[in-house]
Amino acid sequence: MLMPPIAIQELVAKLRCCTEDDFLQIDRVRELLRTSPVDPKSIEQYLIWDHQHYTRNLIDKTPLYELLAICWETGQGSSIHNHKEQNCWMAVPIGRLLVQNYKVLVQDLAGGTCDLAPSDVIEMNPTSPAAVDPMQPVHKVYNPAEFGQRAVSLHVYSRPYDRCVVYSAEQHKCGEIELHYTSEFGVANRTSQLASR
Repeated sequence: MLMPPIAIQELVAKLRCCTEDDFLQIDRVRELLRTSPVDPKSIEQYLIWDHQHYTRNLIDKTPLYELLAICWETGQGSSIHNHKEQNCWMAVPIGRLLVQNYKVLVQDLAGGTCDLAPSDVIEMNPTSPAAVDPMQPVHKVYNPAEFGQRAVSLHVYSRPYDRCVVYSAEQHKCGEIELHYTSEFGVANRTSQLASR
């Protein structure tokens, strides 16, 4: 059933009412996103586009969570990355995106090596949000060229973090990187250097 869209400020208010326990319940926040689709017009002030790389735009942040709008031009995608010790939910108010999940067969972060195996692929669209599996929190998000349109995803991360591990399945390599925002609260960061994620 298609739910009526709400303004991004309403979603922020709902997220700010969530407790620490709520953010530990994967289905609870996913259902909140499913029943609270965001009106695309209400997020326009947060959207920054870059033809070279997707952009990470901070909308709201507390000690328990952060909410980002990520802008994807046609054909753009993230690196394979993890969400270890952090829960993540994604909704797509504009366009649609694919999520390729991976199983980590071997990982030696100190040595920078890994072996991955692709698992399932899921599609996200305005009626179908997704959650990262805490037991297998490695994936990549991408906007295939054949979809033929821009996309925006809203990401809820609990707790906020500024580092993650990225993987190269082809080179069997992995390493930790720092994450940066393209904009914060609708204001572009001039010194922001985008990290691959």
